[in-house]
Amino acid sequence: MANLVLSGVNTISVNQIFIVVIAIIALIAIIIIVMQWRRVRESQNNVRIMETEIELKKISMVEKDLESKRLMENPIQLPKEQQENLSTIRKSTSDIMGDVGYLHSEINERLARLEAQTEQKKLEKMLKEIEIKEKQLLKKGKL
Repeated sequence: MANLVLSGVNTISVNQIFIVVIAIIALIAIIIIVMQWRRVRESQNNVRIMETEIELKKISMVEKDLESKRLMENPIQLPKEQQENLSTIRKSTSDIMGDVGYLHSEINERLARLEAQTEQKKLEKMLKEIEIKEKQLLKKGKL
């Protein structure tokens, strides 16, 4: 084994240097492992917190749903005048919806008729142009 001699320092063997280097590497590895373990623990805690929040939100949604179902089962009784107004509004709404449906179908029918007329005019114009060209070709053929 080789020994190093430093001025004013006792001799240090290669084995001792090797052990010191391994100890430093082990210390660095332990520090890295501890840091990673800590990050993993924090992530696990964050996941648990999020799971708890999700469960609380689910519970809140179920409570709201139950409350709305309870309110739907116990309808609020309106005074007779308001009930009559409500039925009048419903009737007028259904009448208006019927009128809208009729007008919509009327518009579609007129639009289809207009498109057909436009197409017919185009075809008639093309027919006239073809007849004119046919007459011109017949005149050229006779000459």
